[in-house]
Amino acid sequence: MYEWNLQQKKDVENYIFMESSFFLGENEKADVIFVPGCPRPDLAVEAAGLYRKGAAPLIIPSGAYTKVQGSFLGVNSGGERYGKDFSCEADFLHAVLVAHGVPEEAIRKEREATYTLENAEKTRELMEREKIKVKKAILCCKSYHARRAYLYYSMVFPELEIRIHPVCVDGISRENWSDTEKGRQTVFGELKRMGEQLIMMEDRIRWGK
Repeated sequence: MYEWNLQQKKDVENYIFMESSFFLGENEKADVIFVPGCPRPDLAVEAAGLYRKGAAPLIIPSGAYTKVQGSFLGVNSGGERYGKDFSCEADFLHAVLVAHGVPEEAIRKEREATYTLENAEKTRELMEREKIKVKKAILCCKSYHARRAYLYYSMVFPELEIRIHPVCVDGISRENWSDTEKGRQTVFGELKRMGEQLIMMEDRIRWGK
């Protein structure tokens, strides 16, 4: 039997559960809120709350469907109140944002991405097409997805100051992730996916010294 000690737990959670301090002073506001694809309302609800507080004037939800599914299979638990007839994640997230007080003109949808790196890549393509210029961004993402989401968005947008605004989804948080098998599989799965995906991208990365 092996021992899993508190320091080892802290090392993992400090890496995975990334969070940036965020203030709403006039000089601390962002230009855009990025929302990676998700078939649940949690991220969009949180992003709408940030918008209403004046954190940023624009929200870009991104997502078609999860690549392994091959199509958008509909909203998950908690999302039915916003409707069921959506062709992609971005359409669903858009509906949630509007339902929570975000005006149509403050939303730009990216409807093609099928995984996290594409969320960032396709969002950049949309912004370039529409000539959207920003300097600061808030990345509103699942708490256990924060490090991987930040990794890809910061690689695709190296010029931006990106702040992480994590949202507890699936009941998995910094405080409780190691208490259940589901939490452990989810968090260690993030570490595994980051390593595997970076190896697959090796010829596309300029490795710094």
